[in-house]
Amino acid sequence: MIDLFAGPGGLGEGFASVRDDAGRNRFRNVVSIERDSFSHETLLLRHFFRQFPDGQAPDDYYQFLAGRITKAELFARHPAALAHARLSALQISLGKESHTEVRQIIKQRLAGSAYWALVGGPPCQAYSLVGRARMRGDPDFAKNEKHTLYLEYLKIIADHRPPIFIMENVKGLLSATIEGKSTINRIVRDLQHPSTAIPGAPADLAYRLYSLTEQEMVDGEVDPRLFLVRAEDHGVPQARHRMFIVGIRRDIKVRPSILRKMSAPTVRDTIGSLPAIRSGLSKEEDNYQAWLSAIRQISSLDIRNQLNGVYYAADIARELKFDKLVEMRSPRLNSSSRYVIRRPSHDVLRSLYDERLSVLTAHEARSHMASDLRRYFYAATFAVTIGQSPKLSDFPVGLLPDHQNVEEGRAGKMFSDRFRVQLAGQVSTTITSHISKDGHYFIHYDPAQCRSLTVREAARLQTFPDNYFFAGPRTAQYHQVGNAVPPHLSNQIAEIVAEVLDSIRSGQ
Repeated sequence: MIDLFAGPGGLGEGFASVRDDAGRNRFRNVVSIERDSFSHETLLLRHFFRQFPDGQAPDDYYQFLAGRITKAELFARHPAALAHARLSALQISLGKESHTEVRQIIKQRLAGSAYWALVGGPPCQAYSLVGRARMRGDPDFAKNEKHTLYLEYLKIIADHRPPIFIMENVKGLLSATIEGKSTINRIVRDLQHPSTAIPGAPADLAYRLYSLTEQEMVDGEVDPRLFLVRAEDHGVPQARHRMFIVGIRRDIKVRPSILRKMSAPTVRDTIGSLPAIRSGLSKEEDNYQAWLSAIRQISSLDIRNQLNGVYYAADIARELKFDKLVEMRSPRLNSSSRYVIRRPSHDVLRSLYDERLSVLTAHEARSHMASDLRRYFYAATFAVTIGQSPKLSDFPVGLLPDHQNVEEGRAGKMFSDRFRVQLAGQVSTTITSHISKDGHYFIHYDPAQCRSLTVREAARLQTFPDNYFFAGPRTAQYHQVGNAVPPHLSNQIAEIVAEVLDSIRSGQ
């Protein structure tokens, strides 16, 4: 398997976890390419971890996670594993300057193999709805490399003629245009016949494109919605909608199967076993008493009257009485490394736990301004009481943020769900890279904790195992998690790819 634009390795993790009937790995990740330095650090460490058979990673790896040895010490103790990891986890910026180098690397690592897959997707910022809105005023927007990095992916297809590829991208690609023309239709045309976009590409190279969720084959004019995969329909505890295009070389007479439906665990199922922690307090002294005092100020608001007599005003006001918070025994610490292993309440979650872990990593709460703490407390209490996350129009005036577009939000015109609670009994909303900016869209369902999700909680909702270590500062960790493909979804896609390659090998 060759993995481009690999990020922290979500796609690769899913492929690496596929086993045959004898328990052997179906795929070997011979090349993963990522240009971001922190994502590459994460990727390299995970490739190092995978050098050891399942369950046989050295104790030193767990000593590193526990902070008892450094990463440099870990690598120094296992030089052979590190050397192999460095051969497969590469930090390269894909583009014209690196194309010749990348072509040689892939050719060398494939070593003539006829049974392999190319996976990955170009960076999605310019394809996303938010990205396009931000860049609309930029005269160079249409020339931005992030529009056309898929051409680098296409060049690698033209160079190496993979029997099968998987291309992933954001839902926003469905409505994106470049120079007034549909981006997805252009990409579909190019993927079907790479020579239409790549000068010198073999004229005989062509692909049939397939959906992972619909039996209908894509040919000619395309309904782009065929490519949409709803992760929550396939066991991922998150409403994550992404595009996945499967391409099979036209000389191969194999049709891939589709993803099977399965129920997803809830947010509570997924993160409820993690230790309860409180948020931090920013812009002033942070300690437990100061934190309590900051939230206690909500008691001075006449919530019932400010809610203008809506039917739930009395219930909300009663639940917001501050003594309730004390009764709930809010946690005193804003981080925890205590690792609790519980029997998962859902089969999908079984792969997240690791009995060899002695500490939990990346479970540290963000710090928030006192005013935001009160909004989080209100929002989570509202969600518990009413069963849904509040819109700005559901907030009392005394808790509204001081932003220019608040009134438009209250009118339902824009950002009406600026503060979004992840409901305990449902799947989460999409974990995006925006979680690295602030936590307003990712409020924990427990009012007593009064905080946004931690990196570890976000990683669990993305189905990353608890022994997966994310490198870099916390902002970079959030960014990596938000941009990744959920390993549980990737694992199911890899099973389909393995079936296709088996069929090719057997001549069916």
